Formats: sequence, C-alpha cells, structure tokens
Amino acid sequence: MSPTIYDVLIIGGGPAGLTAGLYTSRAKLKTLLVERMILGGQVMTTTKVENYPGFPGGIDGPDLMMRFQEHCQEFGLEVVTGEVQGLVDRGETKAVTVDGEEVLARAVIITSGAEPAKLGVPGEQQFVGRGVSYCATCDGAFFRNATIAIVGGGDTAAEEALFLTRFASKVYLIHRRDQLRATKILQERVFANDKVEPLWNSQVEQVEGDNSGMKSILLKDRVTGATRSLELEGLFVAIGVIPKAHFLAEVLELDADGHILTDAECRTSIPGVFAAGDVRKKILKQIATAVGDGAVAAIMAEKYLMDQE
Repeated sequence: MSPTIYDVLIIGGGPAGLTAGLYTSRAKLKTLLVERMILGGQVMTTTKVENYPGFPGGIDGPDLMMRFQEHCQEFGLEVVTGEVQGLVDRGETKAVTVDGEEVLARAVIITSGAEPAKLGVPGEQQFVGRGVSYCATCDGAFFRNATIAIVGGGDTAAEEALFLTRFASKVYLIHRRDQLRATKILQERVFANDKVEPLWNSQVEQVEGDNSGMKSILLKDRVTGATRSLELEGLFVAIGVIPKAHFLAEVLELDADGHILTDAECRTSIPGVFAAGDVRKKILKQIATAVGDGAVAAIMAEKYLMDQE
C-alpha cells in the first residue's frame, strides 16, 4: 500500500460505501475505498430492485450498482481490493490494517455491511455449495425442475421464493410463525404462485445427505413438536443478516447483535470514525437508507476534517 495519508478511507463497497465515496471524492478529498470482494455488496445478488426511487418498473441489482460505480469513477474515487483486519485510533490519523499492511487516513467511514445469518443446525455447513445456499440469485439456476425450500418469512425470503420459481418445480417456504413478515404486495405474489407452498410453524432441525450432496431436511412442527423428513434437492436460507463488524469489536462500541452504535449523524465512539449502512444499528435496512447514511457520513467526515484544520 502507498504511504500516502488519505483524507478518508472507506471500508466496504456497497451502496453506503459507494455513496460516501461519491460525496468525498466530489468534495476533492483524497479517498480510498477498500472492498473485500466485489463492489455493490448484497445488492449484487438482488434480481430486481423495485423500491429505489427513479427506476419505474424496477432495475436489476447489478445494473444499479454498476451505475453507482460509474458515477464514483467520474470523480476519481480510488478503489482497491483487500480485507480490513483492524483499526487503530492515533488521534489526527487512523491506522487501518489492510491485508497485513498499514494504511493511514485522517477519517474513516465504515460501510462493511452484513452477511447472511446461518441456521446453525447439524449438516448445514457440511452441505454448503452442495445443496445449501444463502443466495437464490447466485445459485437458483442450478436447481432447474427441482424440489427445493427456502427458510425465512421477511421480504428477502419472499422475493427469493418467487425468484426460485423460475427454475424449480416446487418451492417450500419454511417459516417459524403462522404468517409472513414480508410486505403485503410480496405476500400476495407468494400466495398467488402455485409453485410456492408455505410450511407454517416449522423449523429446520438438520440437513441430511451423503457424499453426493444434501438429500433432505429434518423438519420440526413448532406447535406439535412432531418431526418429519422432507426430501429436497436444495435449501436456501434467508433469515436475516449479521453485521460485519467483528474486526472492530475491541475498538468501537457495538450493540448485543454486533451492530456499530452511532448517533444520528453516523458518528461512532471514536472521533473521526463514522459508520453507515447495514453495519450500524438502525431501524430500516434498505438501499435507500444505506445511500442516505453514506451521504450523511461523508458530509460529517468532511466537516470533521475541516474542524481539524
């Protein structure tokens, strides 16, 4: 890494990080964005975004994120691929460890996002990539004319259940409760689709299979306590996300679930360090709110730097 001291270093390249990068680069602040995998975050696995303003009829997630990237490039945002392993507050500068090397910045914006939550049942980890998946848009096409299931009851589970009907012959929607938490319009679409069968008050107890991959799941009825085996070729998990802030647990104040605690202006417990998007504790996690967070964090970082001069 360059010995350059950046004005702003952004950790994460999802909607919040790219928005922050757009704002800081446009403000002529020397900015480096570090992304561990691919720019765009979880939106890159979304088939259609219908609730982001300005795109009547919806837009595919990857297409939307490509527009974000192109916009950032117009203002010269510097982007590198790497994994951030730690952060040290040195007062006027912050030392960020990226792939074992130290990078210095006057301000840091954390937009590392979140990752899919796991069921935590026997067999789940064993069959990841061999029947178990956390991304319907990534892996759905592998299950043409198959019988599969998806676990969850929110918007993501409903959206992915509908997406999976493009390929699978049957999609079970497994939910712990007796009704979905998804928005009304998504519920209507799910119930109107003949390929989707809800399994209410149910939870997965175990994923079963052999050397060729998963074959079935052990399903428990939460009302009666009865268990049964359900033959499946694929199991998709959409039960929420876990914030990716574990590498900051000893540095910043986090809540019990691992979200970074901030004030309304995205300031963390360290002056000059801000958090935006799904990694911070907030009520709603959407592209629109991530973009708003990114903008706020960038403006507050700019103000912080001006106050230091």
